[in-house]
Amino acid sequence: MIVTLPIGMMESNCYLVYDEDSNAGVIIDPGDPAALIQEIEKRQVNVQFILNTHGHFDHIAGNAALEFLHAPFGLHPADRELLLEGGGALWFGLDYVPAPPPTLELTEGLRLNVGSLHLEVLHTPGHTPGSVCFYIPEEQGLITGDLLFAGNVGRSDLPGGAPRVMTQSLKRLLTFPPETRLYPGHGPHTTLTVERRSNPWLRWLND
Repeated sequence: MIVTLPIGMMESNCYLVYDEDSNAGVIIDPGDPAALIQEIEKRQVNVQFILNTHGHFDHIAGNAALEFLHAPFGLHPADRELLLEGGGALWFGLDYVPAPPPTLELTEGLRLNVGSLHLEVLHTPGHTPGSVCFYIPEEQGLITGDLLFAGNVGRSDLPGGAPRVMTQSLKRLLTFPPETRLYPGHGPHTTLTVERRSNPWLRWLND
């Protein structure tokens, strides 16, 4: 089960992914913790991991408030300093966003077992040096963070961004089955079939 919670000032998508049989689950990109905690309690999810697709402030804002869950915090090591420096909030004149240091390195190929579900880590830099996606084969789902959105792609002009590197990361997504469901860091869900047909960036890469 993949539950989407668009929360926080940037309406970033927080994902609660859990196995309905065992109730074991993970939190991905926690924003406003109040709505998230309410959802966890309602569904009685036993949180195994708290994971960040990358270190930007709108995707890490709820990390500190979730320390009481005593779950490992996962982040790619290339975004560690970004996270610990507040996730870039100061670039936009916003308050510093505190976050505990990560305790789990989300490196390429890492596989996390959550009940009967498996989350496979793909290192997909370009938006940030440490951006990752999570593939969940049992759900035919790919959580893309700020790499790919419905009809668009993430920006690569912020510190640490790299357009050419992002292009290579986007090409990786084209190798997944067409029926793969895409869960982006902002905006609605989509599928790889739809994006191949309508997303100008993927159409260009496909050609």
